Amino acid sequence: MRLMRLVLGRRLATAEQADQKIGVASGVPAIGLDGLASSSYGPEAALTILIPLGAAGLVYIGPVVLVILALLGILYVSYRQTIAAYPTGGGSYTVAKENLGTNFGLLAASALLLDYVLNVAVAISAGVAALTSAFPALHKYTLPLCILVLVLVTLANLRGTAEAGFAFSFPTYLFVGTFALVIALGLFKAIRAGGHPQPVVAPPPLPPATVAGISFWLLMRSFASGCTAMTGVEAVSNGVTAFREPAVKNAQRTLTWIVVILASLLAGIVYLSRAYGIGAMHQTQPHYQSVLSQLVAAISGRGAIYFVAMGSLLAVLALSANTSFVGFPRLCRLLAADHYLPRAFTIVGRRLVYSVGIVFLTCTAAALLVAFGGITDRLIPLFAVGAFGAFTLSQAGMVVHWRRELKRTERSTAAGDAAGTADAAEAAERRRNRIRLGVNALGAVATGVALIVILLAKFTEGAWITLIGVPVLLTLFKLTKRHYLRTARQIRTHAPLELDLPGPPVIVVPTEGWNKLTEKSLDLAVRLSPDVRAVHLTHLNGDDDQVDEALRRRWAEEVEAPARKAGLTPPRLEIIHSPYRRFIDPLLGHVEKVKQEFPRRQIAVVVPEVVKRHWWQYLLHQYRAERLRSALLRSGDRRTVLINVPWYLDD
Repeated sequence: MRLMRLVLGRRLATAEQADQKIGVASGVPAIGLDGLASSSYGPEAALTILIPLGAAGLVYIGPVVLVILALLGILYVSYRQTIAAYPTGGGSYTVAKENLGTNFGLLAASALLLDYVLNVAVAISAGVAALTSAFPALHKYTLPLCILVLVLVTLANLRGTAEAGFAFSFPTYLFVGTFALVIALGLFKAIRAGGHPQPVVAPPPLPPATVAGISFWLLMRSFASGCTAMTGVEAVSNGVTAFREPAVKNAQRTLTWIVVILASLLAGIVYLSRAYGIGAMHQTQPHYQSVLSQLVAAISGRGAIYFVAMGSLLAVLALSANTSFVGFPRLCRLLAADHYLPRAFTIVGRRLVYSVGIVFLTCTAAALLVAFGGITDRLIPLFAVGAFGAFTLSQAGMVVHWRRELKRTERSTAAGDAAGTADAAEAAERRRNRIRLGVNALGAVATGVALIVILLAKFTEGAWITLIGVPVLLTLFKLTKRHYLRTARQIRTHAPLELDLPGPPVIVVPTEGWNKLTEKSLDLAVRLSPDVRAVHLTHLNGDDDQVDEALRRRWAEEVEAPARKAGLTPPRLEIIHSPYRRFIDPLLGHVEKVKQEFPRRQIAVVVPEVVKRHWWQYLLHQYRAERLRSALLRSGDRRTVLINVPWYLDD
């Protein structure tokens, strides 16, 4: 317990929930890291697709990113409206479920969950890629470094959202400040040199073109990869409940800062990449350097600024997984509250976070990292499908929401006109709702088109895995819901208490011999019922009769006599021979015989158990009590109950 307190901190009371809320300053690093960090791998992913064009690829990256920035602006306005309309959070799941129906809500949830898991894997692998760019000797340790970073981020989030946001504030603002300085310096040099600055450290030469010319399909693939720069924009709308009051205003301000910083970084990185002639490299190359590594070296050299910038980039990329660690557990809680996931996801942990969701996210992200070797390029094709699926459903849901609001205000205005009390404020609200509907409709069309492009462009590169994963998750949700509904039907009752089983229960007490654990179990049993069967199993051969007789004599002296003296019915000893040294099956068989002997009585089985308090005690003791309890639960019926009798070892 001392180690747990040291690693995770003291247990927080429910009354301290308000203290764990975050503001704008901590909201940017806590929830916005995904969006900010995607400025590094988004442009690089788009440039990677354009590698076959050689130097000509830099000509086309500008228009591709301009389209991405326009779509980012649409999403920004749309999600500001979503935050105001649905301040309880839940994002795409809540919006789609309430406006498009449960199935569309679950579809959005599936897409979001996949997006969150992939975000963790991509963010950490990209962060480690930044590290190996600065220190190529670490390239062979890519996967172990990814797992190490994942564990550290998990521990930070298990300590609570507020602490994670505070801990990540310094690297976040160091990253923003450093790259603002680098981009400003690069722009100054580029403008002074007429758009063709001389690099301090020359980037690797661009590869020769391997295709004759540009094709529309190649541009679409580049756009599809570059769209990963927008992942994380929806995270603020999913986590509105994490903000302190006024939650809506704080969430909207946080979203504004995230989008402004992201757009500035994207525009600056792409312009300077063209100016300095910097292209993408395949990450599997031995001397791989990321686009940002080349860019910072070209602008400032490989001195102090370079290592501060790359260090902050590494931290932000690795820690950008924190966005998922905030959103994923909250989305799982909403699904579990609606009975589409196990109820364990609704449990608040020691630090007022949904620990089960955090641990589950860690395990699934670790599996992805291992499966893909920690290489970002292999994970990118899977990334944007879930995000844009959630974007599209959220925007479509908001269109339905604003149409409903328009109908409501129109009815109200019509009623006011009839009564002569028409309100100009209602007319103004109706105009604003029309504008909001138009914005979300534009967002739905734009993100829907982008989703189709991404699916077509990335299908053969791995997007098909997402198309399989979503139906699998939908099936899981439906089966979980069906189980909970079936369970509720079976245990639901509106009848009064039924006392149709006559008399006290017949109690069966397994014993290994006469000891304090047996004594405690029998003491409880004989006080509850006059019908107590103590069962002793033996597998001895040859001298069984003598051993049995000795055991019965001792039983008469040490158990039956004290029971009669106390005025209680003595428990009956039954010895069962188990020649094959089995314990569970003979005991279950005996319980079945007792059930047949007393068809109208309840059967209670007392399970004596030594409680282990230290890890090493688990190695020294058997698990017979746990195995017996599990077997009885599986084979029992409604007449069978279990009674645990613990015995605590002295320290």
